[in-house]
Amino acid sequence: MINKNSLSVLGQFYFNIKESFKSIYKNSNFYEKKISKTSNNSFDYKPSPHLLSSIIKYQNKKYKIEDFAIESLWRNNLNSKDYEKLNNFFWFFSLDLKSSKKTTQTVIRNWISNNNKYQKKSWEFDLTAKRIISWLSNHQLTYENSDQEYRTTFDHMIQKQTNHLLSEIKNPKEVENKMIGCAAIILTGLAYKNERQYLIYGLNLLKNIIKSSIDNQGFTKSRNIRQLIFYLKYFIIIREWFKESQSLIPEYIDETIYYLGSSYTFIWQNIKQDIFFNGNYTSDNNEFDQYLKRFGYTFKNQINELSGYAILKNKKIILAADIGSSPNKIFSNDYQAGALSFEIFSNDKKLISNAGYYPDKNNKFNKLSRSTALHCALSIEDFSSCNFIKHQKNLIVDKGLKVLKKNVVFENNYWKISGTHDGFLIKFGTIYEREIEFYPEQMKFIGYDKLLRKNPSKEIKFDIRFHLDPNSKVMKTQDNKSILIELDEEGWKFSCDKFDINIDNGLYFGNKNSYKENQNIFISGMNNEKEQVIKWEINKL
Repeated sequence: MINKNSLSVLGQFYFNIKESFKSIYKNSNFYEKKISKTSNNSFDYKPSPHLLSSIIKYQNKKYKIEDFAIESLWRNNLNSKDYEKLNNFFWFFSLDLKSSKKTTQTVIRNWISNNNKYQKKSWEFDLTAKRIISWLSNHQLTYENSDQEYRTTFDHMIQKQTNHLLSEIKNPKEVENKMIGCAAIILTGLAYKNERQYLIYGLNLLKNIIKSSIDNQGFTKSRNIRQLIFYLKYFIIIREWFKESQSLIPEYIDETIYYLGSSYTFIWQNIKQDIFFNGNYTSDNNEFDQYLKRFGYTFKNQINELSGYAILKNKKIILAADIGSSPNKIFSNDYQAGALSFEIFSNDKKLISNAGYYPDKNNKFNKLSRSTALHCALSIEDFSSCNFIKHQKNLIVDKGLKVLKKNVVFENNYWKISGTHDGFLIKFGTIYEREIEFYPEQMKFIGYDKLLRKNPSKEIKFDIRFHLDPNSKVMKTQDNKSILIELDEEGWKFSCDKFDINIDNGLYFGNKNSYKENQNIFISGMNNEKEQVIKWEINKL
């Protein structure tokens, strides 16, 4: 009998052989001839660099190209991050327009001289796509006042790199990279208007991305908030390129922006807060809001539930919960096993918070931040509600979960969010059900966490955690039945009469690739019943 480990080894062996053949082919003269087939078309549409201000982090201080040590720019002792930054050329957006065009163009000449033929490291898919976008968008430095020989070389190299993207567009596993590559292909098609095949192919790719990655509600199938915003940014950039080049904007681009924008309003603009579900952490979305306002984009959405998220709010309180099923494994690269977790904001301060997300896949904190224990939800025997497996460099969902039923009630004096999932059914024969009520007049939250088992033959240990913002202060009362929470001069009391409650130290990943120490309240107990209800309350003092 062949076990999973054997299949995994065989799969990895096959993958390695396949990658070896790909490498041999891409370094061959056949591939060089294939991507070198270009036309002598002129660079007609010259895109404005400010259209990219939603994705470019502009420096307050603009640099001149002369500030860089040109002779040592391509030194070989760069670390991987610096190498990527250098070779994607997005640093061109930080150059002052008073920089020497001649020197800037010399930098490009040198890069072409050293990288004219495909090289794996400098021709990585996302680097190539960003390089095309940067070279074309910074045309005032990269193209203006150049001689004909340079222009011919530049035009050829843009098209050659675009041909490489066309050859590789099906291979990237990260959907974000496909989106960037698609944008670069479309921009080349708009910039070199006689090269219609680039535009046609790029738009077909865009249709495929819409169909494969965005659900019927206008949310990404990954349910990843950051990916949703990423898509919205790039779709708007592509639309603005069409508009500025005086090309007809395809209707499906407008339609996709409308639905993505509606989802963005639901998840961010209506609350102006970052909710830490499924790969999210603290953002800088306020800058993107200014970008949308500057370009005349306004979106509306008044619903309370979308794509597995429920958000209820009034002037003082926000209650947000993840009541959605786990995504398909192909969209689960950043998924966190936090189904039925929730967060509470009081006067714009986060009272109850999931622990956040650590996006660096090479760091052990990435795996830790994806566990159920880092969410305000139930875990059993220290297991998460989803199983993850290693796939190349990513952790993806192996066995996901389904939310079997859910309900959202939003009235002036009564709120309720409830849901049930089967994430613990196979391993522990347990269905998890959660119901959270809020009484606005009393400023009281009441929670009911239920463990439902058909055959409780074996006793199991459970924990329910409630993570707190690092700025919160907590203290246990003398009767051991309550815990007091202080958050910016507000006082709250957490209580649970029938079960042990304690305070534990933890880690908070609310800021990208960093951590702080925080505290969490946890309820622990043993279960050997068919139905066990754990009731807890959070009251404002």
